[in-house]
Amino acid sequence: MKILKNKLKSELNLRTEMDFPTKGIEFIDINPLIIQKTTLKEIVKLFVKELKNKNIDYMVAPEARGFLFGMAISDNLNCGCIPVRKKGKLPPSTVAATFEYEKEYGKDILELPTLVNESYKGKNFYIVDDIYATGHTVDAICKAIEDLGGNVVGVGAVINIVELNNNKDVFSLIDINES
Repeated sequence: MKILKNKLKSELNLRTEMDFPTKGIEFIDINPLIIQKTTLKEIVKLFVKELKNKNIDYMVAPEARGFLFGMAISDNLNCGCIPVRKKGKLPPSTVAATFEYEKEYGKDILELPTLVNESYKGKNFYIVDDIYATGHTVDAICKAIEDLGGNVVGVGAVINIVELNNNKDVFSLIDINES
């Protein structure tokens, strides 16, 4: 793993695991960034600084590691947080949209929950995740939100694996290449 950009002042402690979850994949373990309270606070602070003027109604966080950052950032921005779940984790009556997408190591199905006492139409959403790789997860979430009438005002990730995507619009704190 080669670090191309690092906006964090805290010590960057990342762990990697080859051939996990499948052969040929190098898994990037972001747990050290969460475990160290000063690093987690710094990550949240940098996202809040970037997003404070974006008029966000809801932070959207994909399962499961995105939840961790989405909740902390949304709390600081005083907006709601939508956990995007794997299919079957939400009660059927609370699903607003179900969608399938390709990951770098297989297919997955995610679901957006319905909002409370309002619709997605006309609301502003920001998607935040731990790692932005191929972008397929975020693309699928964007399409689902837009199909429901919502506006995606941006996308961010703690780590962007730039060699796997060509998205210059992703806000990231750390850019890496796997090779």
